Amino acid sequence: MQTSISNTETRFSGLPISGGIAAAKVCLFNENRHSNLSVYKVTGEGVALEQNRLRQAMSLAADRLDVLVEDVAGRIGPAEAQIFEAQKAILGDAVLVKQILEDIAAAGLNAEAAITRVLDGYETRLLEVDNEYIKERASDIGEIRRRLLDVLGNMNPSLQCGDQEHCQQGQRRIVVAEELTASLTVELDARLTKGLVTERGGPTSHAAILARALGIPVVSGIKGIRSKVSCGTDLLIDGDTGEVVAWPSEATTARAKSQAKAAVRVTRAVEPVPQLTVLANISQVADADDAIAQQAEGVGLYRTEFEFLAADKILDEEEQFERYAAVVKAMDGRSVCFRLLDVGGDKGASLFELPEEENPYLGRRGCRLLLDRPELLRAQARALARASALGPVDVLYPMIVELEQFLEIKQRFCAALGELPGDRLRHGVMFEVPSACLQARELLEVADFGSIGTNDLIQYLFAVDRNNEYVAYDYTPDRPVFWSVLGQIAAAARQTGRPVSVCGEAASNPRFLPKLMELGLTTLSVSPRFISQLRLAVREG
Repeated sequence: MQTSISNTETRFSGLPISGGIAAAKVCLFNENRHSNLSVYKVTGEGVALEQNRLRQAMSLAADRLDVLVEDVAGRIGPAEAQIFEAQKAILGDAVLVKQILEDIAAAGLNAEAAITRVLDGYETRLLEVDNEYIKERASDIGEIRRRLLDVLGNMNPSLQCGDQEHCQQGQRRIVVAEELTASLTVELDARLTKGLVTERGGPTSHAAILARALGIPVVSGIKGIRSKVSCGTDLLIDGDTGEVVAWPSEATTARAKSQAKAAVRVTRAVEPVPQLTVLANISQVADADDAIAQQAEGVGLYRTEFEFLAADKILDEEEQFERYAAVVKAMDGRSVCFRLLDVGGDKGASLFELPEEENPYLGRRGCRLLLDRPELLRAQARALARASALGPVDVLYPMIVELEQFLEIKQRFCAALGELPGDRLRHGVMFEVPSACLQARELLEVADFGSIGTNDLIQYLFAVDRNNEYVAYDYTPDRPVFWSVLGQIAAAARQTGRPVSVCGEAASNPRFLPKLMELGLTTLSVSPRFISQLRLAVREG
């Protein structure tokens, strides 16, 4: 039953998926377009006819995916296009096809019913697994089901208000849907959609990767949102904080417009300022273009694990080298800091065949995993050493907990290079675990540089899950102890003469810029869209 909220300001807290602010009216995605598909029994010749309908639907769906792959490769990038290549591979899986064909024959089901029964079964089993990465892969199964049913029913993805005169087909609207899917992100003409709000969909899903690549603000994880808003509801979303406001007040709207103006100014690159060095955070090769457009003074954080997640496979040395080399060349002499694979926790558990853990955020992730999986470290080390021949390359070690661990993994990294020269590489420590922060001076005496990862540092310092809406109030840098820890690291940097940068949400917020600069932390690494905003904050003082 629809239980829409009244026309008074109502706030919701969700998961920030893709950054940016959007304000617009709602269009509801049509989640029920397959609810009236015909379902009937077949016998005799009807079985062969339904099996032939299935084969034809699979062939046409595969053709449509080919077109989509080509479009995404040209519009976004080849890594993102592989997401739909993976869907095509699922579509052509011989075991899956055989099972659907057998259901048509054995149970006398028509093609629609057999597809729904088989793929719903797969999707349900994946969603029951206590692993976020596997759950997010379930959305690929759901997309294959919807693609086949669309072909059989001669349908297209649509909006709930699509038959109404006022409907804008999502253009200049915020689309609200049940699940954040890759298809929703790219096929609803996302170039004209102002934002997305969904009930389900995680930050490492294929759809999230695509949304970030397209620059669409997205918030997910708001249960029941479709029943609380309707087509035409005024909505404000913040993809950086996860906040969604329905029927925002004039004051809230005014603040959003002010923030939006700042965001617009970011699109016009502001030249570097002498008081502050601003580097770019990137997740894939294509992001380097944004960094260059904003005149980033280098790449301060290349989250290399997202290349693996986008490709949905473990990349070998050559595949990694191709990606890393492309970024180093693009940055044209400006340094690129590569964070080694930071998987585990909420990222890539299934892809990297990690065992299930009760608390993966405190488990085998970051450097712990790389020490346990020397083949992963070796391939990445060699790819980075080869890329360093093309320009300045820094190597950043994630989730370091103490001096001895850093020395061990650095030694293993260097040993993996074999005949490759490693003298051009610089090795740095990620300060995000409190124990490492307490050893900052000792670590910086042996490391070439450091980087403070504020997101995880806040999470571990205050024992708060940053994705848990029930304790979100404790996930904040607005506490003296957080700044005290940063001050200790800054002091260690001065004592050892080592450079230390700051990344994470605290680095990108102009409100915290005076505190960081007061501590002497004047090198920040942020998403490209925040670079000019920070420089403007320094200029305007």
